Amino acid sequence: MRIVSLLPGATEIACALGLADDLVGISHECDFPPEISGKPRLTRSLVETSSLSSGQISSEIAARRRSGEAVYDLDASRLRALRPDLVLTQSVCGVCAVPAETARAAVADLRPCPEVLSLEGSTLEEVLDDVEAVGEATGRDREARRLVEDLRTRVQHAAPPRPPGSARARVVCLEWLDPPMAAGHWIPDLVERAGGVDLLGRSGEPSFVVPWEHVAAADPEHLVLIPCGFEASRTTSEMDTLRARPGWDELRAVRAGRVHVLDANAAFSRPGPRLVEGVEALAARLRS
Repeated sequence: MRIVSLLPGATEIACALGLADDLVGISHECDFPPEISGKPRLTRSLVETSSLSSGQISSEIAARRRSGEAVYDLDASRLRALRPDLVLTQSVCGVCAVPAETARAAVADLRPCPEVLSLEGSTLEEVLDDVEAVGEATGRDREARRLVEDLRTRVQHAAPPRPPGSARARVVCLEWLDPPMAAGHWIPDLVERAGGVDLLGRSGEPSFVVPWEHVAAADPEHLVLIPCGFEASRTTSEMDTLRARPGWDELRAVRAGRVHVLDANAAFSRPGPRLVEGVEALAARLRS
């Protein structure tokens, strides 16, 4: 089977199902697992993020969306030339990857027309359902069921049982730094499975801009920083953005040394198998 994946999470699902050799094209952001490094890349970002701060990235993307401009470019000609049997895409987030309708339009005139499978998981369970959907579309049903079973087992074992009557750790997860954004979609699920309670995020709903005053009022015991698309080192380089906020030094999480800068790309931003690593990473930190 010839598979094109237009988002990193789908690429990771395909590879976890043993389909790395079937991938004939990937997105510019796909960087895991290592064996996909030489695959043709069919997308590019129209916003140069490497040299911009969080605030500048937000402003640029907001301006593009107001004017109806795309955030990503898809090389439709190259996509058609690859003649895929299956295209993996998404419509969950308009700023995270090429949307499903763009992919469908690009291959609409191919004969035979490839299947376009849009992964729509917005919660942890829905992401696991997407794993099974990819398995069904590729004839890897058994492998997908086994993978999902293993992932669920890891989630169950990530956090030790809580003593009766004990309180869950109070957590705020920020998916962006400037402006601050409360993490949504599957992130509150990861926090819950790790033994905490997300004070601001809404499971299954998009992340949203939150006034800093709301973060300060929540006064979490743990503050988790996972800006979408950032590795931990990139987040660390922008910490002054938060340190300058009113009341930063008074936050319980700051005073207790429980500000956790984690690798969003590896375990939080991408809806795929590595979200379970996010649960495990959170569980380890919430025990501190």
